[in-house]
Amino acid sequence: MFLYGKNSVLERLKTNPGSIKKIFLQDNFNAPHIIKIIKSKDITIDRVSEKELIRIKRADRLQGIIAEVNKFTYTPFEKLLDGSANNLSLIFLDSINDPHNLGSIMRITACFGSFALVIPKHGACEVNETVLHVASGGENFIPVSIVTNLSTALREAKNAGYWAVGTVVEGGEDINNISLYFPLCLVMGAEGKGIRHGIMKHLDLKVSLPMKGAQLSFNVAMACAIFAHEITKQNTVK
Repeated sequence: MFLYGKNSVLERLKTNPGSIKKIFLQDNFNAPHIIKIIKSKDITIDRVSEKELIRIKRADRLQGIIAEVNKFTYTPFEKLLDGSANNLSLIFLDSINDPHNLGSIMRITACFGSFALVIPKHGACEVNETVLHVASGGENFIPVSIVTNLSTALREAKNAGYWAVGTVVEGGEDINNISLYFPLCLVMGAEGKGIRHGIMKHLDLKVSLPMKGAQLSFNVAMACAIFAHEITKQNTVK
């Protein structure tokens, strides 16, 4: 896999340099603080032209740097259900296909801390290079599990003592007016489709965000930020 952009590569250098195989720098790349860290980690540097860099990875905003890294490592779902991990709130993402949304959610939840993501193996976006770029290093701080069946995984979490709360655009309890129970699973569905029926039937509670303005809706990443803030606030109090 390839990481690209200064922030993504720099964060990986700080947190997991062992996963970096090689770094390609554009011949006019000038960021002494990054180059210093690369050399201190004894990572191979290849200086290439802009044309060669684009040939390695066709993407916007390469910012003159690409890192060849190991394939993304998912966390086994069973490990998330281990008793020692019960301080983590699990966010189940149902059919999220936009890598920009998944990357934003990784970055958001990494910033809050105490979250893990659970995504389905089929019918949804996996953690690819675009996701990592948008996450801007967030992948280094948040566990992500990929499961064959999201509904089965949710049942397993409930059997392990988790509460299952699903987000809906309309008809749910106002998130500002309820007390959440922990450990918690938050289920978020794809924009336009929402949470699938097979998963919805396992929910203990449905919650919504109050919107008194225009009759629009938040995208899933923005909604995740708001829910994550409320979950963090309530979990801190408890």
